[in-house]
Amino acid sequence: MLKILIIVLLIAVAIYVVARLVQGRGGSAPRRRPEPPRPVGPDDDPNFLRDLERKRRKPQKDEPDPS
Repeated sequence: MLKILIIVLLIAVAIYVVARLVQGRGGSAPRRRPEPPRPVGPDDDPNFLRDLERKRRKPQKDEPDPS
């Protein structure tokens, strides 16, 4: 009787370990497609903001002096 109990216990532990491994990998769950990158607006673009700040500090040569 004790041998049968030990065998059943070992089988249960093996099934549990296999189930946890499958669950950890995602199993047969459908994979989500990554979302496409969304467009970046000019106010989110660091290069645009840097250029805008440079233009604000340094007036254009084409513009007349305000004096």
